[in-house]
Amino acid sequence: MKISFVVAVYKNEGALSKTYEKITTVFSESLKEYEYEIVFVDDGSTDGSLREALALREGDANVKVIAFTRNFGQMAAMLAGFKEATGDAVVNISADLQDPAELIPQMVEKWQQGAETVICHRIDRSDTLSSKLFSSFAYGVLRASIPQIPAGGFDFVLMDRKVMDTFNEIDVRHRFFQGDLLWAGYRTSFIPYVRLKRTIGKSQYNFGKKLKNFLDAVLDASYLPIRAISLTGIITSMLGVLYSISIVISWLQGDTPFDGWAPLMIVVLMVGGMIMVMLGVIGEYVWRINEEVRKRPNYVVRDKFL
Repeated sequence: MKISFVVAVYKNEGALSKTYEKITTVFSESLKEYEYEIVFVDDGSTDGSLREALALREGDANVKVIAFTRNFGQMAAMLAGFKEATGDAVVNISADLQDPAELIPQMVEKWQQGAETVICHRIDRSDTLSSKLFSSFAYGVLRASIPQIPAGGFDFVLMDRKVMDTFNEIDVRHRFFQGDLLWAGYRTSFIPYVRLKRTIGKSQYNFGKKLKNFLDAVLDASYLPIRAISLTGIITSMLGVLYSISIVISWLQGDTPFDGWAPLMIVVLMVGGMIMVMLGVIGEYVWRINEEVRKRPNYVVRDKFL
């Protein structure tokens, strides 16, 4: 049986060789009865990552390399790798050495015991305080609509062939990996782990990319934003009715509800702000509908070395 590894690469020069060594060591020591395949997908790196991946391919025919024309994002790189992976099971693993390869035998064991998806989820991470806080907030929001998602999220996953085929059949833009995987409903086993500290290179996963992925997750995987807008509109309308009643009562009693324009301006600014936020959320949905209609590919491949 063959196990494929998909590694999304973006400015990971120096880490790819170590990632390769960790994976191959696991197979030489613990998984000798299995074949392996490693698919490196270069997401438009401007350093020597592609050269390093191609050098690994020259020394090992089990290594495949895909190169994009430019940077399309981690999700696009994962999708390209998933479509080229040929194994009986496919493992998505990071290129920055933060996912412990030592868990691979345990993942394979659970797969052989009947799990169709094996998810290694983060219970802690060796990241900055700001990254931890953003992660806690983001997954707290996501779990309100997708309670199956572990609190720390996940990317390090083993998928059975039929799970991989189902995942590849989903043809939409702005994919949310975790949501799509859990949506499929296959038998899932969870393994907790502590995400390791990055030792080589600098993370390219900046706040802008984190925010974009968060919006993709919320808007793609749930109706939470629309329902929040509806609820806010209902509450605001009810408050408006109550306030109108109080004004009428005060007028009938000959009283002035307020002096000056300050309270009126506060109400106008608050309601106007809420309307702008609501329009922004609706605009996000309209833009995504437009992206779906245009049917542009998620990525463009320059070269394949298979």
